[in-house]
Amino acid sequence: MSRIGRLPITIPDGVTVKIDSSIVTVTGAKGTLTRTFHPNITVAQEGGVLQVTRPNDEPQNRALHGLTRSLLANMVTGVSAGFKKDLEVNGVGYRAALQGKELVLTVGYSHQVTMTPPEGIEIQVPAPNRISILGSDKQRVGQFAAEVREKRPPEPYKGKGIKYAAEVIRRKEGKTGKGK
Repeated sequence: MSRIGRLPITIPDGVTVKIDSSIVTVTGAKGTLTRTFHPNITVAQEGGVLQVTRPNDEPQNRALHGLTRSLLANMVTGVSAGFKKDLEVNGVGYRAALQGKELVLTVGYSHQVTMTPPEGIEIQVPAPNRISILGSDKQRVGQFAAEVREKRPPEPYKGKGIKYAAEVIRRKEGKTGKGK
C-alpha cells in the first residue's frame, strides 16, 4: 500500500467536497477547484475525511494512488488556506511594481517587462525587491512564479536576477588576472 496514498485527508470547516464518479469539486473560502481523476482510483468521503483507494497492485494503479491523494490534499489546502510563492529581485536598479493587476519588472533590459497573471492568481509587491504570488491552485501559483523568475534568472557571479526567497545561489569566483 502506498505510504502517501493511504493517508486520510481531513476536510477543514468551511470546505465542501462533491464527488461525481471521477470528477471531484472542492469549494472553500478561497474559491472552487475541479479536477478529473483516473477512473481506476476511487475517492470516497466518510464524514469529514476523504479516503483514496486503488483496485489492485498494478504498477500504474500504484503510481496513481499517491498522485491522486496528493492532488486532492493540495486542492483542499488551496481552497482553505491558499498557496504563496515569494520571489526576490536582486541587482542595482532592478525592481518590481504593480500597475493595476499587471506586474511590471525593471530588470536590466532596454524596456520594462510587463506580465499579466492568469485567472485565479493574485500578485503583491510589498517592497520594490519582493514579489508575492498567491492563489488557490498550487500548480498555477508555481507555474506563474517560474515564468516570472524566467524573465531574469539569477546569475552566479554577482547574484543579480529574480530568485525564489528560499533559493540559495551558488556563487562563482570571477576571472583572476594573470600574474607576471
